[in-house]
Amino acid sequence: MTTAYDDTQIGRARVTETPELAAYYKELAEQEAGALWTVANDIEPWYPQPRSVPTHWPYAKLRPLVRKALSLVAADDAGRRVVMLTNPGRRDVSAAVGLLYTGLQIMGPGEAMTAHRHQAAALRFVLEGSGAWTIVEGQKIKVGPRDFAITPNGTWHEHGNESSTTPCIWQDGLDIPLVNALDAPFYEVHPNLRQGSGRIVNSSLPTYGAPLLPYGTERWTRPCPPLLAFPWESTYESLLNLAEASEGSPFDGLIMEYTNPLTGGSVMPTMSAHIQLLRPDQRTQAHRHTGSVIYTVAKGNGYSIIDGRRHDWNDGDIFCVPSWSWHEHGNISQSDDAVLFSFNDFPVMRALAFHREEAYTDNDGHQLLT
Repeated sequence: MTTAYDDTQIGRARVTETPELAAYYKELAEQEAGALWTVANDIEPWYPQPRSVPTHWPYAKLRPLVRKALSLVAADDAGRRVVMLTNPGRRDVSAAVGLLYTGLQIMGPGEAMTAHRHQAAALRFVLEGSGAWTIVEGQKIKVGPRDFAITPNGTWHEHGNESSTTPCIWQDGLDIPLVNALDAPFYEVHPNLRQGSGRIVNSSLPTYGAPLLPYGTERWTRPCPPLLAFPWESTYESLLNLAEASEGSPFDGLIMEYTNPLTGGSVMPTMSAHIQLLRPDQRTQAHRHTGSVIYTVAKGNGYSIIDGRRHDWNDGDIFCVPSWSWHEHGNISQSDDAVLFSFNDFPVMRALAFHREEAYTDNDGHQLLT
């Protein structure tokens, strides 16, 4: 009796090569053609076979290397002074996991990067520093540690640090590998190198960041949300409020999504972002899903078990979960919560009807360590 994943069964490509077939394949190759059955089982596997591997980037080791770039590369020469994080299986496309890119950008005291725009959508999660700002389509946004901000695709934007004493570091997340895979990249430098900015800083917050929306929002037609920044204080408060009202998810603890206030959908057409809280000593059950995820530790200490391997994490650490990888999380503190920020390509999975998810049912929902 054949197993479910047996490639020798009827319905799978199982042609035995002969000298005649080898000669035939050569004839096809001369015409830039080939026989599907020679690659069918590789390009149509039984289940996802990501080239990405679970990877953990400890912030304590990365931070001195990121700061070292300040003295080595001028801001105007780099365009953006970023240390990118690459997955061992996705170096060919500069991806951290799947078709998602991430990196750590550092800006020195008083620095300002020139304005530009590109096809790729971008998001920012601040790790340290109090002077960071970005201008998106003329709207200046100030952000601090654990704040989240977005730069929708095609929007003019520039970055800087108004602190006179300390650098700031934030995490960039972009869909660059996806855009490049679709052969759709564009990039422009602002003709004036700088944008002007409005009188009110963070103006999207009082306008769109409350439970009530201003009259006339139905006339907003852009695919991106009008709300560009999500402060940590209100985000963490929302998590604590949810903790009082809900047990949360058995797989993700208390998890919430940053959303477009006009639609309730994801903050980007290609990427969504979440924040999740693990109660003291909580251990979630394992599950897996299509779609890749990049996690950043916003608060606390804990671990994640990904495909049977334990990864211990601390504040500022970044790690990834490839598509269809079993994963579960744990908070090692007996008294304090842990918080994980994450972004993913779930909107793409759902838009293309590729989304699938399943729970780990053995061993009370927990993986065995390998």
